[in-house]
Amino acid sequence: MKETMNILAIESSCDETAAAVIQNGRKVLSNIISSQIDIHTKFGGVVPEVASRAHVEVISNVVEEALSKADCSLEDIDAIAVTYGPGLVGALLVGIQYAKGLAYAVKKPLIGINHIEGHISANFIQYSDLKPPFVCLVVSGGHTYIVYMKDYGEFEIMGQTRDDAAGEAYDKIARAIGLGYPGGPKIDKLAKEGNPDAIRFPRANFHDPDTLDFSFSGLKSAVLNYLNQSEMKGIEINRADVAASFQKAVVGFLVDNSIRACKIKGVDKIAVAGGVASNSCLRQSFKEAGSQNGIDVLFPDSILCTDNAAMVGSAAYYEFMKGRTSSLNLNAVPNLKLGER
Repeated sequence: MKETMNILAIESSCDETAAAVIQNGRKVLSNIISSQIDIHTKFGGVVPEVASRAHVEVISNVVEEALSKADCSLEDIDAIAVTYGPGLVGALLVGIQYAKGLAYAVKKPLIGINHIEGHISANFIQYSDLKPPFVCLVVSGGHTYIVYMKDYGEFEIMGQTRDDAAGEAYDKIARAIGLGYPGGPKIDKLAKEGNPDAIRFPRANFHDPDTLDFSFSGLKSAVLNYLNQSEMKGIEINRADVAASFQKAVVGFLVDNSIRACKIKGVDKIAVAGGVASNSCLRQSFKEAGSQNGIDVLFPDSILCTDNAAMVGSAAYYEFMKGRTSSLNLNAVPNLKLGER
C-alpha cells in the first residue's frame, strides 16, 4: 500500500454539491461546497427534483475546482469515493453516476460511503489524534443517532430518534414562528434574545427508562399547541422565548442521553457530528456537561458539520484500508442504515 493515499470524494445526498481531495483520511487538500440554500429558501425547504437538477448543473465544475485547489490531477488520485445513501434518491444518483463514470474512465477504485459514517469521520479530520473507541452524537436535519464507534467502520447504534430528527424539528418550529428556512441557525440566533425558562416544553417519556432513544414529535406538537392557544386567547407571543425554550428542551435531551451513553460504555470522549453540531447552545451545554462529568467533548469546525465531501473522503480512506471497495453497479440507497453495506 502506498504511503500517501489521495481520495477524490463526492457528496450530493441533499442540497449541497460537494467535492474534496483527502490525503490519508485526515489531511484536507481541498473541500469545495456549492450550496443550494438560496434556491430552496423560497420554497421553505428542500424540493427534491429542484435539488437534483441543481446538482447536475454544477457537479462537473465542483469536482474540477476540488482537483485544481488540491493541485492534483486524476493521475494523482488513488480512489474515488461517493455518498450512496441515505439521502434524496435523485440527488444521490447525480453524484453516484458522475463518480462511477469517472472511476471507469480513469480506471480507479470506487468506494461507496454511508453519509452518516461520513459525518462521524469529520472528527478524524478535525482531531488528527482521535482514534476509536468513542461515542458520537450524529444530529442533523435528517438524522439523530447516538453511536458507539468500536473501530474504524464498526458501529453500534445506542440510541436514535423514533420520529423526527432534531434538525427537522428545528425547521418545522422555525416555520411555525415565521423564521423561514433554514430553521436551525435562525432559531439559534433568535434564542439568544429569549428566556429559555419562559415556557416549559415536555421531553418524551418512554416505557423503558434505560433507553437512549429520542422523540421530538411530541415536543413539536407542544410548541404548535402553545402557539395556537396563545393566538386563540389573544396572548402576545414572544418568539424569542419560544425559540429559547424549544431549544433548551431539544439540547437538554441530546446532551443528557449522550453523556449517559459515555458512562455506559466507559469512554471519556464524545464526538458530535452533523449540521446541528454547529448550534451554539448545543456546544455550550455539551462543554458544561462534559466538564462536570470528566468527558472530553469534540466538535468539528462548522464547515465540517454541514454536508461536505471531506468527511466522505475520510470515511473512504478507512474503508479502502480494510479492502472495501464498490463495483460499478453501485446504486443509490435512500434509506441506508448506519453500518449497512
